[in-house]
Amino acid sequence: MTDRTLFHKPLSETLADHPYINDFLDSFGLTIELGEKTLADYLDTLDPDTLEDLGLSEEQLRHSLDEFLSGMMALSDPMEKVESLTIIGGHNKSGEAENLELVLKPGEVICIVGPTGSGKSRLLADIEWVAQGDTPTKRKILINDQVPDSKWRFSTEYKLVAQLSQNMNFVMDLSAEEFIRMHAESRLVTDPEEKVAQILQQANELAGEQFEPDTPVTSLSGGQSRALMIADMAILSKSPIALIDEIENAGIDRKKALDLLVKEEKIILMATHDPILALMGDRRLVIKNGGIDKIIESSEAERKNLLSLEELDNKLLALRNRIRTGDTLETI
Repeated sequence: MTDRTLFHKPLSETLADHPYINDFLDSFGLTIELGEKTLADYLDTLDPDTLEDLGLSEEQLRHSLDEFLSGMMALSDPMEKVESLTIIGGHNKSGEAENLELVLKPGEVICIVGPTGSGKSRLLADIEWVAQGDTPTKRKILINDQVPDSKWRFSTEYKLVAQLSQNMNFVMDLSAEEFIRMHAESRLVTDPEEKVAQILQQANELAGEQFEPDTPVTSLSGGQSRALMIADMAILSKSPIALIDEIENAGIDRKKALDLLVKEEKIILMATHDPILALMGDRRLVIKNGGIDKIIESSEAERKNLLSLEELDNKLLALRNRIRTGDTLETI
């Protein structure tokens, strides 16, 4: 419910703080006259015949405006801080108990590994839906050690998980800059131009090949698209959990992408088959037969092996770049 004092403030102040009210009324063919003292005064003076011509009653208009303002103000409000997310185990497809209570903290990178069909998507869905023993796995999810408020399950303004899938297709005829600005303005950020510039800069640092702000999003390569969306997710998304599916196939700087998300204090869940990414994570959840079969903490020995794998990966990247530029590989 909208704070009712909003309807009784000076109209000039209300419109300055909430300019989208003009857009809402304009969508109904209504125009605010600034001579009115408050928003309530404006609504009281609307001609019933005019509303009838628009197919509205005063009650319907007030209700729609109230719901609209509630949603828009929720977007601008800071999201409740998620200090921890706890997964309380359920059971696998055979009914065997998972017997675990796993606590995830902001800044952690959790890798999810397992063959196709093992149950990775079910685990991610349980987290996104804030399961309370009411999904096939019977898992339960706690936020800040408490049974979460229903807003995390049913409110469109409080999305627990921001997800970036493997396949992305832009269909809007917008430039990269216009696309990000539209998202920034929809989030009601106070400094949209600064955020847009920051996202474009970060995206170009992640992408293998840089792009200009006026590049149409439909012309971006797969790697450029993913870089743009990862930067957008890190800087604009209020969701405390970032889910990335197989970032190894994105054609971007994987380490920089993870560092950016960690810097923004998100819990990172990453489904991957890449040994380098798996060793970059703090823990690996091994999924088997629909359940969490094993939790592996990254060891010092693995960290040492990571250095060797990164050297090998850098060498392969250099060879790929030689192929792209028309060089031969007669000597490597």
